Amino acid sequence: MLGFVLFLHQRLAYGLVIYAVILGLWGGYEYIRHKKLSGGFRSSFILMAGLTALQGLLGLVALATGGGLHNKLHLIYGIFAIIALPGAYFYGTRRDDAFEAALLSAASWLVTIAYLRGFMTGH
Repeated sequence: MLGFVLFLHQRLAYGLVIYAVILGLWGGYEYIRHKKLSGGFRSSFILMAGLTALQGLLGLVALATGGGLHNKLHLIYGIFAIIALPGAYFYGTRRDDAFEAALLSAASWLVTIAYLRGFMTGH
């Protein structure tokens, strides 16, 4: 069971890095074009936040079932990503279009860094 949970945790981490980079590029492109973010971008951003929470849950299950935690920073990066994504979304959607695009793009890049740092401090 633990091996399967760790496998899912690792594979979802790879997917989230790629997903966050795509959203960072997409949001940056819309910002440069001075376009309003589409519903597709917003729903993709919310999906990333949900997948990040699922990733954290898998990590907690692995930790609870004996997976061990080699570096506590790994946990901190995960908590940061789980808090930062919805925070940026709810703060950004109450602002003008350019600010929203810049903020959500920047948040995507910041969690990309957090995900990558999670790799560096993880298993």
